[in-house]
Formats: sequence, structure tokens, C-alpha cells
Amino acid sequence: MLIGLGIRDVVLIESLDLSIGEGLTVLTGETGAGKSIILDSLGLATGMRADAGLVRRGASQASATALFALTPDHPAWAYLDEKGLSYDRGEDLVLRRLLGADGRSRAFVNDQATSVGVLKDLGGMLLEVHGQHETVGLLDSKTHRPLLDAYGAVSLSAVASAWSAWRAAREALEALRSQAANAEAEIEELSLRLGELDRLDPREGEETELAAERALLGSAEKALADIASAQEQLSGDGLSSRLAQAFRALERARDRALQAGAVPDGPAVSRLIAACDSVDRALVEAQEAAAAVDAAADAFEFEPDQLEKAEERLFALRGMARKLNVSVEELPLLRAEYAQRLQSVESVGESLVTAEREAAEAREAYLFAAETLTAERKAAGDRLAAAVEAELVPLKLEKARFRVAVEPLGEERAGPSGVDKITFQVATNPGSPFGEIGAIASGGELARFALSLKAALAGRAEGAQPLMIFDEVDQGVGGAVADAVGLRLRRLAGNAQVMVVTHSPQVAARGHAHWRIAKAGDGEALRTKVEVLSPAAREEETARMLAGAEITEAARAAARALIGG
Repeated sequence: MLIGLGIRDVVLIESLDLSIGEGLTVLTGETGAGKSIILDSLGLATGMRADAGLVRRGASQASATALFALTPDHPAWAYLDEKGLSYDRGEDLVLRRLLGADGRSRAFVNDQATSVGVLKDLGGMLLEVHGQHETVGLLDSKTHRPLLDAYGAVSLSAVASAWSAWRAAREALEALRSQAANAEAEIEELSLRLGELDRLDPREGEETELAAERALLGSAEKALADIASAQEQLSGDGLSSRLAQAFRALERARDRALQAGAVPDGPAVSRLIAACDSVDRALVEAQEAAAAVDAAADAFEFEPDQLEKAEERLFALRGMARKLNVSVEELPLLRAEYAQRLQSVESVGESLVTAEREAAEAREAYLFAAETLTAERKAAGDRLAAAVEAELVPLKLEKARFRVAVEPLGEERAGPSGVDKITFQVATNPGSPFGEIGAIASGGELARFALSLKAALAGRAEGAQPLMIFDEVDQGVGGAVADAVGLRLRRLAGNAQVMVVTHSPQVAARGHAHWRIAKAGDGEALRTKVEVLSPAAREEETARMLAGAEITEAARAAARALIGG
């Protein structure tokens, strides 16, 4: 909902701040008073076309700021996300545009610089303009399908689901067809790679094992030389032999001491016995050490070409890894992957037949759902046409005819919303051909057609409703027809915000709020001013619209009757 409009230096308005409420707001005033300046300013803020002629004479730039209070689920918020613009859903949306005297303009959303195109896109979500010379929003044919669907309470879920399934089936089929086209070359390549890996037969952790073995074998020769030196020291006339000689010498010394009468448990004999025991233990350990050294030497006995074989295997693994651009540890996994891919490619023919069948079935399911949707739309279109034509009669368009054209699109243009092109068409006179409203209707007819459509659609549209602006929708009509226009505008304002520029007292009397637009001053000081009318002033303005220059009591009474009617 539009809640505020700030205007600076636009044509005859130097500075103006307006607050806008709910319901129907009417703008009245003498011709040329500046009612269109208000709408032009709102259009400036919402990205509509503008030129330097809007800049007030003597000013360097014009500016227009529009404030909108939106519901948390309004689509404008998602659009701001898409454009990377920050906002707070709990605050107002502020659109502002500056227009220089040189015709160049700058655009802002919540004080963030952006493009005029962004303002225009947001404006398309926030308001509709229906006038004698242009209609923005409702009569744009791109809006007709969602409007018809909302009117007919048509559900798109079945078609959207069938479309998703068909699209997925087509994508799977195309992927298999592409795979099949390259299958022969891929089979040859995979078979070659898999054959190489099968012959190599890489094992998990093999590189680490081979590297350790290679390092061990490389140091084995020097290790054996050191072990041989240890063996030499421990064998032959070495340590064991000398320890044995020492043991026998100690035994002889013990025996001589005993023969000479030494006491067996005396200190001399006891110490000789202890020395013999120590040397005996040393001899046993020396023999065990020699055996351990011999065992260590046996462990270093390798085949003559074992190191060469280990290096060849390690180089083969690393060469294959470089060739396939992977690590050695990944070779076993790559081998399994190649085997799986080869099996998949070899069976692509069977998969292709299945995919073609599934795609055909998905297509048939989609077309069936789309045909059902088309039938629902045609029925809804007939109901909408009857409702619109019922609205045309009181609006002095009784000779006009309205229809909803539901035309098939090519299958290549199918989508989640079906295969229908929806357009609202009119024929303004009996016997004349139907055509799109914007091309057939003219002047006040265009705005009244828009009003009749809006009246028929009232209460059926989904989501937040835009601000609806009707510019002189009552042009060329009066009396009962003008009253019918006012009644329909009032009805629309029951669930939406509506603004109307009018010269008709019957329309003005239906407003919830009434602004009078007038000029003040003269020459360079000439300005447009806006007065929000009190109930008494509103009655006086309505009487002026009824009576003209001289307001009579009869006119005032008639005004009270209209406002209270």
C-alpha cells in the first residue's frame, strides 16, 4: 500500500508531502490545475518514463519519493534479494528518483543507488495505471494468465509436477544419448586403461611397503659388513676362546688352593669359586651373543636381484599414477571406478531404451494434465467473459463484447504453467473483429474496460493487490454511467487501494478521501497546491462540480445526497 508521496520541484509543485490512506482516494480540480502532476510524480518514483520537462523552472533537479507499506510475503522483498538490495521487512519500502534539468536521472531504493529499471520493476509490482492514453499492468497480456487462473481458482500443481517429471526424463534421455554417441570410443579407452591396471594389479598401501623395502635393501650391504665384523670378534680365537681359557685357569687355581689345605669356605677359595662362576656366565652369554649375531646376519640374506625388482615395481606404480594424473594410493580405487564405468557404458543401449520409454510416458502424462488445465481455463474464461460483459452495460459499453482467448502454444514453449496463451480481447461494436484491448479500445473506453475487468476480478486475485490508479475513467460519461463508475471504484476499494482522477461528482462522492488540486499565485510564483478536504469542504467541492461557477443550495443538497447515498 502506498502510504506517502514526497514531491520536490516537479512542474508547478515546489514542495509537497502527501499521506495516503486505505480505500478510494479521489483527486478533483479544474482542468489544468495540476492533477496529472501528482500522477507524474508517482510515476517518476516508480520508474516510469520521464523527461526534463518535469523539472520546475529555475530548479536544478526534481525529486519524487514514494513510501510503501508491504506485507512480509510481498514479492517485492524477494525481488530486492535478487538484486542484492538490503531491506527490513518490518520497515517501509522507499523508492526515490532524482531527475536533473539535463534529463539525466538517478534512482534509489531504501537510499541505495540502483537503476531506473529496478524502480520500474518494483513499480510494476506495486501499482497499476489505467487512463485514457495508457494502461499499465492489468492490460499487459503477460498478466492475463495468472489473472484468469486466480479468477477460476485453477490449480497448476498437477501440470507443474508433470512438467518437472517430463523435464527430468528428457534430461536423463539426452544424457544417455550423448553417452551412447561416445560409447564406442569410451569403451575402447576404458578397456585400455582397465587392462593396464589389471596387469599392474596395484594394492592398497603397496607404495609405502615398497619404499620401506627399497630403503632396507639399499642399506643391507653395509649392515652385513658390520655384522661380519661383530662375528669375527665373537668367534674363533676371540672372546669365547679367551673366556674359556680364563675359566680353566681359575679352576686350576681353585684346585691348587684346596690341595694346599685351604679351607673350602674360606675367603680365598670362596672368591675363586665366585670368579669361576662369573667367567662361566660371561662365556654362556658370549656364546648366545654370537648366536644372535649369526641370526641377524641370516636376516640380511636377500636374493641378488631383490632390490632391482622392488625398484622396478615402485617405478611402474609411480609411472602409471603420473599417466593417469592420480596418486599411487588412488590406483586401486581408479581401477574399480573404470570397471564400473565400463559396465555402465556397455549397458547404455538397454538404459537408452528404458529412458526413451520413460520420457514418452512422462510427455503423455504432461500433455494430459495440460489438456485438463486448458479445459478448466476455457470454462473459467467463459465465466469471466460473462462477468465482464455484465459490468460493461452500466459503463455505457453495452455494444462491446469481451472474450478470453485460450490459444495453444507450440510444444517447444510448454512449461510448468501449461501450453496456453491467454489474452483478454474485445470487440467494441457489433460485427467488428476481436482484438487485444489496448489495440481496439480508445480514450475513456480503455479505462472503463480496465474498470470492468477489475470489477469482475475483484476478490479473486491472489496475494497483495497493487495500488490501482484510474485517470479520468469517467471521461465523456455522466449521470447513471458516472454513478456506475463510482460504485465500481468504491467496490474495488473494499480490498485494495484505489486512486482516481475525476471530473464527475458522482465518482468523487464515492471516495473515502478527497483531494482538491488547485493553482495558486501567478507568473513565476504560480504553484500547484493539494488540499485534503474535510467533510464540509468535500461537500462544497462536490457541489461545485455539480453546479459549476455558482454554487447553489440545491447543488449543496444534491452533493449531500450523493455523498450519503
